[in-house]
Amino acid sequence: MTGMQLRKARKEKGWSQQQASARLGVSQPYLSLLERRHRRLTPRLVARATHVFDLPLTSLPLKPVGSQTQTLQQVAEELSTLGYPGFAYMRTRRRRNPAEVLVAALKQENLEARLTEALPWVLLNYPNLAWKWLLDQARLHNLQNRLGFLVSMARTKLEEKGELQSRRYRTLCYAEEQLESSRLAHEDALGEAALTAQEREWLRKHRPALAARWNLLSNLSPENLPYAA
Repeated sequence: MTGMQLRKARKEKGWSQQQASARLGVSQPYLSLLERRHRRLTPRLVARATHVFDLPLTSLPLKPVGSQTQTLQQVAEELSTLGYPGFAYMRTRRRRNPAEVLVAALKQENLEARLTEALPWVLLNYPNLAWKWLLDQARLHNLQNRLGFLVSMARTKLEEKGELQSRRYRTLCYAEEQLESSRLAHEDALGEAALTAQEREWLRKHRPALAARWNLLSNLSPENLPYAA
């Protein structure tokens, strides 16, 4: 978030600098410096501003996803915060940029099916993702096949709806092309690292065409996505 964006968000609320600074927990002179780009916004203040001004979660500051693995409960809670209908019953204050949620989930070696099914929904409902950051992180962690598979499924859902001219369809096509150029040759599993040799062999023979294209052992298909509309 830049100072100009902060000023725009305040103006859209119709608030004076005094009103906005009180809500942000900073002084009016300091807010003025931020808006005029004489001071840099800290990640903590950006997160606060996102909440105060009701900005989309894609406005939250991004940071590289570390090596620490999240619990499945944490993944579910973050998907709930993003608005995924399948976890609407959860109550949590965890707020995270959708792009970070995707990378953290894709890094999981064992991910429940109900969580995996939610990921294309994120792509469809947050078309303004920080795609450059997301693609860079996917390549950094060798997740381009997993992400590419999800992007392909989301793109297929839009084709089924006839949204070939929509902005989000064009965005997904672009992301798919970028991931295709760095597609990995080795076989991978999408959240199912504990598969037995027999299960792996069965999936090689019966997996959907999109999973085969991205060298993934998965039986997930666009038809299995209950909320990805």
